[in-house]
Amino acid sequence: MSIRDNIIKMSVSNKKSQCLDYKNKLILAPMVRVGTLPMRLLALEMGADIVYTEELVDLKLIKSVRRPNPALDTIDFVDPSDGTIVFRTCALEKSRVVLQLGTSDASRALTVSKLVEHDIAGIDINMGCPKEFSIKGGMGAALLAEPDKAAHILSTLCSQLDIPVTCKIRILPDIFETIKLVQQLAATGIAAIGVHARTRDERPQHRPHPDVLRALTSAVDIPIIANGGSRGIHTHEDIYKFQKLCGADSVMIARAAQQNVSIFRREGLLPIDDVICKYLRLSVDYDNAPHNTKYCVQSILKELQETARGKRFLQCQTLQQICEIWQLGDYCRSRQQHYKLHGNIGRSEVVPPVEDKILNKRRKVETSNDLISEAYDGVISCNMAFLRSTYPNDNQLPKTLLYVRSGRLDKEPPSYETRQCNKLFRSICSFDGQRYSSSFWEKNKRQAEQGAALVALFQLGLLEEDTLRNNGSLVS
Repeated sequence: MSIRDNIIKMSVSNKKSQCLDYKNKLILAPMVRVGTLPMRLLALEMGADIVYTEELVDLKLIKSVRRPNPALDTIDFVDPSDGTIVFRTCALEKSRVVLQLGTSDASRALTVSKLVEHDIAGIDINMGCPKEFSIKGGMGAALLAEPDKAAHILSTLCSQLDIPVTCKIRILPDIFETIKLVQQLAATGIAAIGVHARTRDERPQHRPHPDVLRALTSAVDIPIIANGGSRGIHTHEDIYKFQKLCGADSVMIARAAQQNVSIFRREGLLPIDDVICKYLRLSVDYDNAPHNTKYCVQSILKELQETARGKRFLQCQTLQQICEIWQLGDYCRSRQQHYKLHGNIGRSEVVPPVEDKILNKRRKVETSNDLISEAYDGVISCNMAFLRSTYPNDNQLPKTLLYVRSGRLDKEPPSYETRQCNKLFRSICSFDGQRYSSSFWEKNKRQAEQGAALVALFQLGLLEEDTLRNNGSLVS
């Protein structure tokens, strides 16, 4: 049974009332760059009851356009200025996904919430993030210093939305001030409040303060969701120990889930390779951005990034390359071919008047292959990436090997011509009367030249296709 089938089965068996219940729940915490759709779905598969999105800033989301994406069976909120996906969700998580919003203005918060409320189960206002970006914008933990403003935002949403509203805070240095704040926020009509058991200035290396959370649970009638216990959470049972220690109604997991989302499994943790493979399949299924997928896999690998496989992984730039390392290359290729038959890969259908502007930007790199073909007739090309980690010795680099071959054959040494497009580079290698190029665009000129030499070596029969596929160089 696929991950998607498992989630559907769980959604049917756990179907509850339309209003989200926050009591006795295991929750995936909002985490920037982690809480995107593939990780949220995997958390649900692993046993989480509720999943939070990463924080989405109101000013970014407010200008987005809602578009159904039939290729992926998703709902995409698209930035019309450049076509990027601001928020992607799907029916599989609709009844259990909470969108966390970064805001400092009640009116903007309401506008954004109205935009997304029919595609999510709840809205959460971030009132705890201590990062400078949030603080300077009057968001996150900055709202802790303005309780009246925070309460106004919450009461505005509670009175106007048909979905439950929550907020997530950090504790204040004074326990009595914390109780006073929570009571004021609870009086706005919110359904629950998540509490990170540290102050604004404390970090993960500092111990949490479960005693403060115990005081909060007896001070208000709404559920208290305990957060900040990942330091002591290593097994599924540890989650409940933290819950009991805090006297909380529910538990929200961040770093422990980021490192191994199977922490939600009652049966115990899965090996990290199993977790990565499940995550990669979902990333392929929902055309997740390669840089985001890479970040999440890095969080799982941790110190294993220093191994030979880890270093090879760090060189990857595409989803295909990452999947090759975990023997999912064929799966990635077949899914992408399927998407091509049903429209653009993972891209929402965009309608005028922004269509031309968006498509032009998207096609800058996609159509650049044609630019080279038009300028140079007879270029032999294939989609091949240069991964520096696969060449530990400089004398084995593709350019070096091709140069040595030219000397042995008494030929003119290869020459290179490089083109730049949208901060990416692609080279043409001219050797023995033929031109070679990789259609994979590299991040700098040197790597582009190595990629072109790699294609030349492959076409000359000096490199095996299986070897290139196994090390992730042959992208498709």
